[in-house]
Amino acid sequence: MQAVGLFTHGTPDVLQVLDLPELHAGAGQVRIRVHAATVNPTDMAVRDGSRAEQQKVDPPPYIPGMEVAGIVDEVGEGVPDRLKSGDAVMAIVVPKGSHGAYREQIVLDHRSVARAPAGKTHAEVATLPMNGLTARQSLDLLRLSPGQVIAVTGAAGAYGGYVIQIAKTEGLTVIADASEKDEDLVASLGADIVVRRGEDVASRIRAHFPEGVDGLADGAVLNERVIPAVRDGGAFTSVRGFLGAPQRDIRFTATLVRSYAQEWEKLDRLRQQVERGEITLRVAETYPPERAADAHRRLEAGGTRGRLVIRF
Repeated sequence: MQAVGLFTHGTPDVLQVLDLPELHAGAGQVRIRVHAATVNPTDMAVRDGSRAEQQKVDPPPYIPGMEVAGIVDEVGEGVPDRLKSGDAVMAIVVPKGSHGAYREQIVLDHRSVARAPAGKTHAEVATLPMNGLTARQSLDLLRLSPGQVIAVTGAAGAYGGYVIQIAKTEGLTVIADASEKDEDLVASLGADIVVRRGEDVASRIRAHFPEGVDGLADGAVLNERVIPAVRDGGAFTSVRGFLGAPQRDIRFTATLVRSYAQEWEKLDRLRQQVERGEITLRVAETYPPERAADAHRRLEAGGTRGRLVIRF
């Protein structure tokens, strides 16, 4: 069984194609023949040693990856009828040791798996589970109501784009940042107002909403630099664990998608939104396993719009 992983941390060149033993589904589990796995910023931390201390509890190889798409090819005892052998599915993966998404066969708890949106390729579908659930969790944490205003930083990225599109379905007004070359893209995703991205984006947001926005989803990881965009008593959520210092009654939360890893109902809701045309799946490029290092290099170079996908 082919996989992509590493034995030592380092640059993208440490990634190699591995041959691992076949897995089988146990009780409550399904086995997926993986056809596509996305490359995300979180995968860099698995590879470059940023999480080496946490990884030490498991022997190498370490296999990155948090989302897959493929076909169910084995169903364990006790799995509900919603999942059957032969179904096209998508799933979120929490990497641990060799249990990561960059492998052509993976066994997961059925609660991490949902049917794939109809009419989409495996590569497209693979861009949804982790990034879509992260956006869903951010909106759940912000707890905004129809008619309120949300600001989104990093809006041209996968997470930011999903936040915009889901927020619009919930009746929110969206102000989002973009570089000059990404303004049309961010507007096409549904942002009501697009402002130029940068370190001082908070002041540009305040130019449109002088009292500040009701909530902010910080996909650009600007952290304390963008807090001034939020009104007194508003809400702020980060994607890298940042929790702002107490100030102005702002409610700070950290979006940590691992806590949604078995929320298959939320993943299925995202499927329905894709099928209704409310969410757009964006693939930048696909790579064979042998070129996984190239995918990592491209992501690290920045400017990718849509997800890079490894196809098995």
